[in-house]
Amino acid sequence: MLKNNVLAFCVCLFSFVAVAQSPDPMDALQQIEENNTTLKAFSSFLESKKLSQKASNNLPDPQGGAYYLPFGDHVSGDYTEFQVTQSFEFPTVYSTRGTLIDMQEAQNAMEYQLKRQEVLLPALKLLNELIFLDKKEEVEQVRVLQSKKIFDQTNELFELEQVGILELNKAKIAWIQEQFKLDILGSDRKKILIQLKNMNGGKELDFAPNDYVGTLFVDDPESLWQEKMQVDPELKILLEQEKVAQQQIKLSKNKSLPNLTAGYNYQGVSGSTYSGIYGGVSIPLWSSRNTVKAAEANYDYQKSFTQVKTDVLHTDFLGEYEVYQVLLKKYQEYQSTLQSLGSEELLLQAFELGELSFMQYYIELQFYQKALDSMLEMENQLVQSKAELLKHQL
Repeated sequence: MLKNNVLAFCVCLFSFVAVAQSPDPMDALQQIEENNTTLKAFSSFLESKKLSQKASNNLPDPQGGAYYLPFGDHVSGDYTEFQVTQSFEFPTVYSTRGTLIDMQEAQNAMEYQLKRQEVLLPALKLLNELIFLDKKEEVEQVRVLQSKKIFDQTNELFELEQVGILELNKAKIAWIQEQFKLDILGSDRKKILIQLKNMNGGKELDFAPNDYVGTLFVDDPESLWQEKMQVDPELKILLEQEKVAQQQIKLSKNKSLPNLTAGYNYQGVSGSTYSGIYGGVSIPLWSSRNTVKAAEANYDYQKSFTQVKTDVLHTDFLGEYEVYQVLLKKYQEYQSTLQSLGSEELLLQAFELGELSFMQYYIELQFYQKALDSMLEMENQLVQSKAELLKHQL
């Protein structure tokens, strides 16, 4: 029965060449996005920022003032005056600033997407780690059964006085070691589940690793980069910052136009009153000096920064892609080699037939088990690297 279990597991593990369990846990990530306290707090912050930006385009408060002059020597009655005025910038300023605020709101939305990415990428890596631990546990469960059977067989030989106590102790230690490895994997799983629970706002996350299967292949680098430029918030923020800087030039030019004031004025003494419209205009001699030049310099800087930052991100992306492809090729070669061997099954048969002593069997078995563990580690590294490479898809 054990041989059949081992064989079935190996067939399952090696039945794919380019496809492996990899995460597509969008439901789990959606739960985290809905419940994550960091994202909720950042959303509230952006809402506050949005309202502050809108408030910057409000009219100033109207002003009112009055004079009542009853004292002094005068023949006529007491002098009374009051005035109500409303000041405002030149009308084009409000429409230009309104466009700027719309751009800033779009930038706010991208900032949320960037923060969302910063939260969900680590969450995705933890989910990937759960998938990896699940596969490792499957391997270790088989190894525990296998080591238990070897211990039982060695114990039978010991009772028949065909092997010594040292052989029996070694077989028992090997069994205990495999159980300990399984316990460690269970402990690691609990730690990750606690981290995911914290990310999910203190709620248990509904996620079953075996439900998700994907491919380790990725598109060619040029297609991926073009896709990244279209949707990645880090790149889109750079472009939006450039647009905002350009709009700020227009706003600075409009703010160099005069401010206006309009209102109502009333003056009166006994028997005589005067009332009418009040109008005023500012002369922008000093307040707008160098503001347009400063906005233009900021725009030039933003254009240069966008280009430099984009080039750096592109170079980093191509480097990550190349490393991923090298690792994928190595993994496929490793996988193909192990798939063709079936060495653990052959070793077990040799031991059961008495062709190998326990120590010979154990030493050889350790070599092949380490090779399998290395392949699983490579697969996990590939999945995690793929998450980094495709983080713009989150």
